[in-house]
Amino acid sequence: MAESTPFADSFDDPRITAQFCRHLPGTASSLVLLGVVHDHPASVARVERVLERVDPETLALELPAAALPLYRVYARDGDGGDTAPRFGGEMSAAIRAAPDADAVGIDAPNWSFLRELLTRLIADRVSPATARRVVSSLGGATREALACRIAATLTHATPMTVAPDEPIEYDCDIDDSPEQQAAHERSHVAAVQALLGSVDTDGSALAYRDETREHCMIDRLEALRSERGDVVAVVGVDHLERLAMGLSTDRCH
Repeated sequence: MAESTPFADSFDDPRITAQFCRHLPGTASSLVLLGVVHDHPASVARVERVLERVDPETLALELPAAALPLYRVYARDGDGGDTAPRFGGEMSAAIRAAPDADAVGIDAPNWSFLRELLTRLIADRVSPATARRVVSSLGGATREALACRIAATLTHATPMTVAPDEPIEYDCDIDDSPEQQAAHERSHVAAVQALLGSVDTDGSALAYRDETREHCMIDRLEALRSERGDVVAVVGVDHLERLAMGLSTDRCH
């Protein structure tokens, strides 16, 4: 983990810091984890700046595989200009910034996630109420992934771009200085973390779902790193530390 600070410091950009960036070197390949705040200008710029320098074989995105075709469409929609794609935030910006990389979705829902989640629920003998809440929470994620797949199909077949969700708007934008963007993003992350810290989620449906998601993403990233060379992964900043710990050198090699 000591490698992350020198890597982040090698960029003269306040949006690229050890808080949002982890570099995990390996003997045969390396892994860069980039933590992002969805649609935030600082996160979009972070992804673009890092991928301008790093040329990975694989671009791993915290997206379900079913949603990836739509974000590829968004990335193409941004071609030909200096601004980020109109839709898809940092994910479509990453695809556009690394056109030669093999982009893959590493997030749930997928079969490995469902299998591991079911195994854990049975092993822990959770209450029927908790199990129902877990299953209910999966319904929204599945519907969202299917909506992205349908939107991609419609966008390919028609002259319009279909967006399932409107981009999130913040009190800063791409015209603000890097320092302003970075300060706003740090403040936003601190506020969200303070809010989440006040909520006890141990043993809850949300904890079961997210811990299983993270474990599956770790397994997927380990496999990609082993099989496909250098990897840059773009994930929500709230997952960054736990993924970095799970992908430590001791575990990977």
